[in-house]
Amino acid sequence: MANRRKFLQTLTAAPAVASLAPAASAAVSKRDYFKDLGVRPLINAAGTYTMFTASLMRPEVMEAINYASKQFVRISELHDAVGKRIAELLGAEAAMVSAGAASALTLGTAGVLTGMDQKKVLQLPNITGMKSEVIVQKTHRVGYDHAIRNCGVKLIEVETREELLRAINEKTAMMFFLNWANNDGQIKDQEFAQIGIDKGIPTMTDCAADALPLENMTRFNKMGFSLVIFSGGKGIRGPQSAGVLMGKKEIIAAARLNAPPNGDTIGRGMKVNKEELLGMMVAIETFMKMDHAAEWKEWERRVSLIGDTVKAVAGVKAEQYVPPIANHVPHLRLTWDQSKIKLSYKEVAVKLREGDPSIEVVPGTKDSLEIGVWMLQSGEDKIVARRIREVLKG
Repeated sequence: MANRRKFLQTLTAAPAVASLAPAASAAVSKRDYFKDLGVRPLINAAGTYTMFTASLMRPEVMEAINYASKQFVRISELHDAVGKRIAELLGAEAAMVSAGAASALTLGTAGVLTGMDQKKVLQLPNITGMKSEVIVQKTHRVGYDHAIRNCGVKLIEVETREELLRAINEKTAMMFFLNWANNDGQIKDQEFAQIGIDKGIPTMTDCAADALPLENMTRFNKMGFSLVIFSGGKGIRGPQSAGVLMGKKEIIAAARLNAPPNGDTIGRGMKVNKEELLGMMVAIETFMKMDHAAEWKEWERRVSLIGDTVKAVAGVKAEQYVPPIANHVPHLRLTWDQSKIKLSYKEVAVKLREGDPSIEVVPGTKDSLEIGVWMLQSGEDKIVARRIREVLKG
């Protein structure tokens, strides 16, 4: 009876969390690990950036992770079963869980290069005797494409449809597309995928941070891309160390051949254990059936609350904006008359970071202070609003 009473008292004392807010776990640890290590937690008013540990896993995901942590399985068997389930959910021929989106870039490229040839798998990144070129639009070059170059291929930059068609030759292994740069390149996604189909060249699109709107989770498979990639720990709110590679079954099978638990492969260090496998599957199941309209309204409410609070300071303007592709959710953009408020946007960001509590805003902005509200936990919108107003008034 005493233990039951203590348990109920613990539940009563636990803070309430809004149903739409991300949560790591319902359980509260008695040990303050971050404090023990001298690491200061932060309020994430930025978004799903890796440098801020991206998103918080939902309770359903943690339940799956905890379940998996207590049992042993044959990892290849679980890989097969989870991949089949994810493919069914997302309308793909096949799918696999990778060690993040960058891992998926490497494994997808490796699968295209080697096929099911075990000798070629052992040979990578030496690509002697293999196709050696990957075509990409110049505006789609990004630091993450290093993961493609890990396989030893050369990236061939093009700008127009005509240049792309001329670049295709007997060395062409694949065509790579960066989804968030779709508005920048001259060749748009549908046309790019169709060229690959017409020419018999595999196409891969990196949609790492582009899980919203929900239709994106299935749209690129329907469009005809051979391989589609999503991050696990961003909007889907699965394990940050996981991602999804889906597409043509023969390429996914070859990618698996280049991945753990297989030894002597280019992907051997890209392990995904049973916890991430189940966690990623459950994250996608949850993501596909949740009420995204209600979540969107909650984000708009947070934007309005912070904006209304801060624009009460003389000279401040606040507006809601939604990035067109990546992180396609409501954000807040703040600007101010710097003759009245003699602080740069960078200086305000630093003061928020160094204050108590520490708050991170969208990094890298120069002409405004931008707030991502979708990773805030319950009640943190009020804290962010108060702190920004204090800094600007001070």
